[in-house]
Amino acid sequence: MKEDNHTELKREYTPEIKKSVVAFANSQGGRIYVGMDDTGQEYPIDDIDATLNKLTSGIRDGILPDVTYFVRYDIEDNHILVEVGEGSNKPYFLADKGIKPTGVYVRQGASSAQASFEQIRQMIKLTDDDIFEAERSLNQELTFEIARKEFAKQGLTLTEENMRSLGIKNHDGLYTNLGVLLSEQCKHTLKIAVFFGEESNEFKTRKEFTGSLFEQLSDGYDFLDIANNLNATFKGLERVEQYDYPKVALREGILNALVHRDYSFSGSTIINIYDNRMEFISLGGLVAGLEKNDILAGISQPRNEKLANIFYRLKHIESYGTGLKKIFSSYKEFSIQPEISVTHASFKLTLPNRNNSNTIFSVSETKTAYTPVKAQHKAVLEYLSKHELIDNQRVQKLLDIKQTRAYGVIKEMIGLGLIEKTGNYNSKEYKLVNPKK
Repeated sequence: MKEDNHTELKREYTPEIKKSVVAFANSQGGRIYVGMDDTGQEYPIDDIDATLNKLTSGIRDGILPDVTYFVRYDIEDNHILVEVGEGSNKPYFLADKGIKPTGVYVRQGASSAQASFEQIRQMIKLTDDDIFEAERSLNQELTFEIARKEFAKQGLTLTEENMRSLGIKNHDGLYTNLGVLLSEQCKHTLKIAVFFGEESNEFKTRKEFTGSLFEQLSDGYDFLDIANNLNATFKGLERVEQYDYPKVALREGILNALVHRDYSFSGSTIINIYDNRMEFISLGGLVAGLEKNDILAGISQPRNEKLANIFYRLKHIESYGTGLKKIFSSYKEFSIQPEISVTHASFKLTLPNRNNSNTIFSVSETKTAYTPVKAQHKAVLEYLSKHELIDNQRVQKLLDIKQTRAYGVIKEMIGLGLIEKTGNYNSKEYKLVNPKK
């Protein structure tokens, strides 16, 4: 008898035997003979019962996940045979080392060797059905201070029991990738950048948000809220205030980007802010089987079901499949609508800036919907909010344009119901339509 890919010989029990058990369980199984030297000759054990007790307790308590179902012990003459079958819940690892190369071993010839990170990831994918949020985390040293506060806001406690029921831990008590996303140790980040102009790559400012997805959501939304400028147009003399972007659209946009992206990609979630638009870019495209028209119709198939369920329980999400509907509904009175573009690896939601100079909106007296108003119209309205009348000459000076163009602006505004001639038929002066007294 000699050592090979399926055989290990040990003169006596040592804690190192656990490495061999892990290696066999992660490979194709094997046998460990305790009480035999390297030549295959018996090396009698002084106290077989005590040695067997050390073996069983050491393997039971020192290896995760529980491997005992695949391990069988047999006493033969003066040695102990430990038969290890190939495990079904790979990777198995030393409990005091964790799911990393120093804790995960595989069989290579006649020795047990540390597994590489790539080997560990492949074992996790094969065992956990390649569902990212359900896969066991490589990092088992996680903290959940922010998550506990989020649960407390709803009168809930993040206990060991509901960590398992929610999928933060698996049935073996190991943290999953879902747990990582909700922990302070989350490696994925949210990046928000504000650019000059409409196509420039020059930054006004940019920021990267880290930590738990709860923290990224809160801090990211606060940043967007600050960047969401408040502007005013006029309905007669009534000041109509309007944010660049509907707040509900910002909220649902950032929620959609964080909750439904594919976290098996390591890249960051991206939000770009230009003068005329805001872009939410998340990795992963659509879930297989869905098309863009499906999600616009409200059909929902969350990629990260457990993550979405937690956000739903904590009332960040009202109901599945309504987020995009809310976004489009918030723009229903405007001629320029949000846009969605999808590739096999990305999803982009674009919100138009309602106060951009090319897409300024104001309320018409004669229409129930908002109608687009040019920047020149806005300047005239602002002048008339402070002065009772305006004429062609004043329009020329105010807008720095010639007489013919000034007449065109006046005609456009009359057609939109924004201004009207004064009572005198021959008058060449104009006033706001039905200004409030």
